[in-house]
Amino acid sequence: MTTAERPAVHPALASLRRARELFLLGRQLPDGVPEDVVAAWKRARFLGVRHDTKPPGPEVPRPSVRAPEPPLLTAARPVLERIAPALGTGQTSLVLTDERLRVLWAAGLAPGDPCHDLSEQVVGHNSAVLALHTRRRAEVHGPEHFLDLWQDVSAVSVPVRETETGRVLGTVTVSCGLCAECGPHPGAPLAEATAVAVEAELLSRSRAAERVLLDAYLKAAGELGRAVVALDGRNRLVSEAAGQLLSPEALEVLEREVVALLREGGRRRGAQEEPDSASGAVGGSEASTAPASSVSYRLRLPVGTGCTAMLIPVPHEGSVVGAVAVLEPVGNTGAAPTARPAVGLAGRSAPWRHAVGRAVELAATPEPLLLVGERGTGKTSLARHLAQQHLVTMDAAEGELTLQGDELAGGRPLLVRHVERLTQPGTAILNSLLESHPGARLLVTYTPGVPPGPCLQRLLDALAARSVTLPALRERPDDIRELLTALAPRPAPGRPPLTWTLDALRALEQHPWPGNVTELAHLVRALAEQRRAAGPVRRSELPDPVREGPAKRQLSPMEHAERAAILEALRLHGGNKARAAAALGIARATLYRKLRGYRD
Repeated sequence: MTTAERPAVHPALASLRRARELFLLGRQLPDGVPEDVVAAWKRARFLGVRHDTKPPGPEVPRPSVRAPEPPLLTAARPVLERIAPALGTGQTSLVLTDERLRVLWAAGLAPGDPCHDLSEQVVGHNSAVLALHTRRRAEVHGPEHFLDLWQDVSAVSVPVRETETGRVLGTVTVSCGLCAECGPHPGAPLAEATAVAVEAELLSRSRAAERVLLDAYLKAAGELGRAVVALDGRNRLVSEAAGQLLSPEALEVLEREVVALLREGGRRRGAQEEPDSASGAVGGSEASTAPASSVSYRLRLPVGTGCTAMLIPVPHEGSVVGAVAVLEPVGNTGAAPTARPAVGLAGRSAPWRHAVGRAVELAATPEPLLLVGERGTGKTSLARHLAQQHLVTMDAAEGELTLQGDELAGGRPLLVRHVERLTQPGTAILNSLLESHPGARLLVTYTPGVPPGPCLQRLLDALAARSVTLPALRERPDDIRELLTALAPRPAPGRPPLTWTLDALRALEQHPWPGNVTELAHLVRALAEQRRAAGPVRRSELPDPVREGPAKRQLSPMEHAERAAILEALRLHGGNKARAAAALGIARATLYRKLRGYRD
């Protein structure tokens, strides 16, 4: 959690109260009213919130089937119940909400309580809304609220994040009577400490749940060659047989189904349920006692996959923590496994398919073709694929170009790489040969950089009508997953293919990749050769710049130095944040806060 930044100069509460009254009467506001407060009042009015309404109280439980307890509440309850007695009998309350600002738990009593929904659409502006929006600690005092009921309430809210991914799961709010002149909220340390404790409990439980999912996967995949996938919305375990059967699209379908299954508490509405015996494929003694394990679901995967999936929920401590999908062939699927995509063509994003389609179209006629793009975008790989036969390759980066007319007239395609590195005599030779052999099967790659000289510009102008610009990898992050499959070396006999957790994939998709596909290829090769751990690649195994993600704002020199020291400590301690924090002499919460601050 990061400490909220409050304005150095804040209008007196009395002035803000008068401004709110004028706003409600539709009159002109005085100068000095904070723009964000006025904007919040306007949003509440636009959403139809009445300032004189009372927020809805707790919902009366219905006698129907009890909904499963949200995982956030399950993890937070022990923490909250330990803290609740410390609230005393004063006008202070402690509230936990989910990411939709529905109240999951509340204790204590502050003015305006109780309320079961803190969303802006229901109650207007409040600290929980602000904390969820800014992803950091937020305070709202008295007349900053829209509701009349909260004019004498000060509240502070802190987001609760999933430690490994940074995703906001909900908020912790401490509210009390109005604090004089909107100073720092006295409940801020309690709110931050509660959020840290809940995050630690979530992390501890997630690791136990991951072990249960791994046990279920190993049990289901016990038979050699069985096609099995285990998923929990963050991690992915894929057997070798499943890796050969499933396309990236089919894996996406499975992940979406598992996420929906977790959201619905292990019961998938509208899915085809299978008999109880299907669930016997997975789970240990603990799993077998949970009611959610008695139902499995049959899924139809995308056309062309050649199999269906039996999706079996994996329960743990009364809730579903993931699912195991057992793949079953459909019809005549004794054919060879799905072919690995060629690196030169791997990718399904619109920018990439458009560029490749245009290149294929131009390469169908025997004339020169210019491929333009940043270094590492795949120009040479695509050129070799387009040639469809052995290429004569010349690299201007490796020396002087020696090219004769008969080499162009011989009929074999010629590839000239790094034409931007040509010397002026070499560029003149190429210009001359193109004039004498306009129909030559010539492929040229060009990486923009330093402005070209007149001779090179003449060459580029001559090829401009038949040129294709390849998009940078940062412009097609949707292609990362298919590229990982194409770039991964074939596993040794008896070893599973390289797979990735959902969190690691998100980190790869967010990285800017200055070296493009070439940089990604080096990363994949290094992991495949040096990795000793089993299972999918986790985010913690990625290089520091990829794992931590790009800074979303300009860092100061001091922040750069701090970030470098933290990343180095994390590297030395294998990604263990507790040990890294101890080595740096700071609290683990401080380390988390600084890392998030660099990303916000």
